[in-house]
Amino acid sequence: MATKWNLDPAHSEITFKVKHMMISNIKGSFRTFNAEIDADDDTFKNAKTTATIDVNSIWTNNTDRDNHLKSPEFFNAEANGTITFESDALNNTVTGNLTLNGVTKPIELDVDFGGINVDPWGNTKAGFSFEGKINRKDFGLNWNAALEAGGVMVGEDVKIAGELQFVKQA
Repeated sequence: MATKWNLDPAHSEITFKVKHMMISNIKGSFRTFNAEIDADDDTFKNAKTTATIDVNSIWTNNTDRDNHLKSPEFFNAEANGTITFESDALNNTVTGNLTLNGVTKPIELDVDFGGINVDPWGNTKAGFSFEGKINRKDFGLNWNAALEAGGVMVGEDVKIAGELQFVKQA
């Protein structure tokens, strides 16, 4: 019988960074997301993972940029307000389907299982770190601007990462 693990959002984060003007990285995060794992045992081998992210919760520490990212030139949050990820195997890597901007593509993420521990209130928790990279153009996020000195405003590769804690359900 599978055990369900629900995300502990107070101890979790999902972040991203992308090259800006070909000289530095802009970092951001999503503040509202949810995930769950269905696992046969505490090794999490071949566990089923599902996650959803609210595009409107994007935060880059700049309101104008956040609004531009929500616009049809990028995420088109009005039409595609949710990013989803689904996977049927969780090992040192996780391969699954990412749906972003209405486009679904397989991606692979490197995963580090941090272990299991019990908090002071008796909750059994599991921790995971993940990182990976996607090409934003694969998901129809094509907006860019040419720079006078050459190059482009926004890089194509987006590095994604997360620190996630899950609570074991009784």
